[in-house]
Amino acid sequence: MAWPVVRLGEIAEQVSRGEPPATGNDYRLLGVRLWGQGAYERETIDGSETKYPTLYRVETGDIVVNKIWARNGSVAVVDENLHGTFGSSEFPTYRTDITRLLPNWFRLFTLTKDLWNQCDKLSRGTSGQNRLRPARFLEVEIPLPPIAEQRRIVERLDRVAKLVETRNQAAADAAADMQALLAKAFARCIEGAPRHPMAEVAPLVRRPVEIDPDGEYPELGVRSFGRGTFHKPVLAGAEVGSKKLFEIATGDLLFNIVFAWEGAVAIAQPEDEGRVGSHRFLSCVPDPGIATTDFLLFYFQTPEGLQRLGEASPGGAGRNRTLGLKKLAAIEVPVPSLENQQWFDRLQAKARRIQAIRVASARDAEALIPALLHEVFNGKMAA
Repeated sequence: MAWPVVRLGEIAEQVSRGEPPATGNDYRLLGVRLWGQGAYERETIDGSETKYPTLYRVETGDIVVNKIWARNGSVAVVDENLHGTFGSSEFPTYRTDITRLLPNWFRLFTLTKDLWNQCDKLSRGTSGQNRLRPARFLEVEIPLPPIAEQRRIVERLDRVAKLVETRNQAAADAAADMQALLAKAFARCIEGAPRHPMAEVAPLVRRPVEIDPDGEYPELGVRSFGRGTFHKPVLAGAEVGSKKLFEIATGDLLFNIVFAWEGAVAIAQPEDEGRVGSHRFLSCVPDPGIATTDFLLFYFQTPEGLQRLGEASPGGAGRNRTLGLKKLAAIEVPVPSLENQQWFDRLQAKARRIQAIRVASARDAEALIPALLHEVFNGKMAA
């Protein structure tokens, strides 16, 4: 039998526990994440540090809404760790009738597109910023099974969520162990190996692109922290102006000179072939008789390799730290025998395959909760 759908205003009411902030008193401030990802503690301030004449205390089980971002699922239920924190008037608070609606049932509801879509519709047109008026939130409609059914389903989904969390933590621990083993293998591989400058091992290669004003040029980017390449939007030839572009080829060892010091180094993949980069992206091509690209990339992701890139990127921080071309060419990298490098590359390839399986498994596990929520709020979950 389908569950009744009830307006929130029938089973909850807005509450206000306002306190004028006092100088000398500490106030733990509350924030609400988007897309039902819960509330969190932002910071602790002195009463003199806020512009708001009143702060509002929340308690365990309260529903808290961010008026501006409610349309993006910024709705949460306060857990016991956040009991006694405060929000401004931007965070209206509601208390449920727990004889009809369990706070944890609503917590599950905050994870659904149904709630997000309702909040989006209720926010439209209320102001230039599409704020959700507190009274309108009570127009939200929610499926409402009996309390015993709510409790049973919450407990069941929480058990599943805990299993997923445990599995994800185990996968993260395994990935960290794998990386540690690779680091040890790499250290053994380069022990006693000669060092040669990048200018000899993997010199800079430039492939200038002749710009056609009517042409299109798909750009490539390199993420920091060794997270690979990504595709930027296509750049129209007419928009290039005086900007110089260079073609990128599969297998290039790419450096983003602005963020190389924080690991913005990657290998161009087959799907990156033919894309272009500005002068800020350097393509280095290893001499195949001396070194492999995978081996060099791993080196530049080690603490030593990052230190060398940092030393070659003088300046302050952020965009004021730029990798110098001559300094990059002068970095001396370890060059063991090709046989040893290729052995290590095979080890890396095995580790990547294992990690790919873990990532795919994690995606499947993460998809389980949304699938169960869909079943729950469509009244299809088996008793």
